[in-house]
Amino acid sequence: MIRIAIGTGKNLNIFDAIKIFEKNHHAEIILIDNDDDLAKAILNSDIDAVVRGSLPASGVIKKVKKDFPEISRATYVNGNGHEFLLTPVGIDEGNTVGEKLNMAINCGEFLEKLGKDPKIAVLADGRKGDYGRSERISSSIDESEKLTQLIEENTNFEVKNYYILIEQAIKDNCNVIIAPDGIIGNIIFRTLILVNSWPSCGAITFGINGIYIDTSRDQSVEGYLRSLKFAYKLANL
Repeated sequence: MIRIAIGTGKNLNIFDAIKIFEKNHHAEIILIDNDDDLAKAILNSDIDAVVRGSLPASGVIKKVKKDFPEISRATYVNGNGHEFLLTPVGIDEGNTVGEKLNMAINCGEFLEKLGKDPKIAVLADGRKGDYGRSERISSSIDESEKLTQLIEENTNFEVKNYYILIEQAIKDNCNVIIAPDGIIGNIIFRTLILVNSWPSCGAITFGINGIYIDTSRDQSVEGYLRSLKFAYKLANL
């Protein structure tokens, strides 16, 4: 039987999601109410998958990073006919071109395991023609062009620099979107998922041995249910 550990915090939607999930899936659910035990569950090979649920994330990630320092996350978004991984989404992630290259590779390889062809969109803080409007914008454009070049040189994935035009990347059905940094990625996530109610399965965590699905503390019942189903699917691969 698949064993899934899930964190239970102040958002009671998690308990309703668990009830619905258990009606249709043959799995053992392990409830965890603190980040210490959730971090231990991620490192426990006897547990098939871990879902953050409604516990705070920073403490969990900090503890797991002691064993796996190269952790990164990508949110699996599926809304209005569009399906893609959005990364970086941790506010302290994706601060260098090297980090974002690893994220792009992780996302592409993950999609290939699911039988999908990676189509990567790289984003920047402005359009190409905005170069020179500020030091930050110019630096971001330079980074996006360097990242696009490195993805082309180090993978066989389809990749294109969309600069700031995320709407065009989504229209073109890109299934990996690389934000300029984790702060912007987190804002995109909150705008699409928490404000505009696009469905999300949660964020898959790369750089660890096990399966850890990161979720927002503010998710709906349906959002937590999608994360449980996603964890169950990955555990059965």
